[in-house]
Amino acid sequence: MNSNEIDIELKESLVPVEDYLAAGVHIGTQQKSQDMKKFIYRVRGDGLYILDIQQTDERIKTAAEFISKFESAKVLVVTSRQYGQYPARKFADAIGGISKVGRFIPGMLTNQRANEYVEPDVVVVTDPIGDSQAINEAVQSGIPVIALCDTNNITKYIDLVIPTNNKGRKALSMIYYLLTREVLKTRGITTSLTPEDFEIEL
Repeated sequence: MNSNEIDIELKESLVPVEDYLAAGVHIGTQQKSQDMKKFIYRVRGDGLYILDIQQTDERIKTAAEFISKFESAKVLVVTSRQYGQYPARKFADAIGGISKVGRFIPGMLTNQRANEYVEPDVVVVTDPIGDSQAINEAVQSGIPVIALCDTNNITKYIDLVIPTNNKGRKALSMIYYLLTREVLKTRGITTSLTPEDFEIEL
């Protein structure tokens, strides 16, 4: 383990710490918001904020339990981020949910006459900045929001924050893989999927 990155051992973590580090899940941005301060482990010499992997691990477990309470077809995952699209779609397919990737069509959650209209019970977003339209509509409709949040995100309308690098390809693949695995596990389903299955070919 690269001890100058992070020096913690996690008890009963979903994957070994090394796997989180290799995927870059802990690497934040050079900005930190007041909202995300409590999830930051330290600041690196180059000014990048490092997220607390222990909290990421715990939040994935909590999010998976929460998602499992809803009917699969009522779980909506949204992402406008390029690297989030493939893993988000894979997550939705694996658990039987709905994915809306790319541009979020305004009115999707609020306008019943819209072609793309859906009525989810929970919404998962990849980045509160890029997916702000989906969050606003979820809030208007009283739908809880789970969000992958980086060190610079504002979490005002988020019901459950998963602190993570939400920009990196490998980080997004790892988070969506773990969410998938844990949701299925909670439902008593074992899966042969691996983190690599969530990674888009470059």
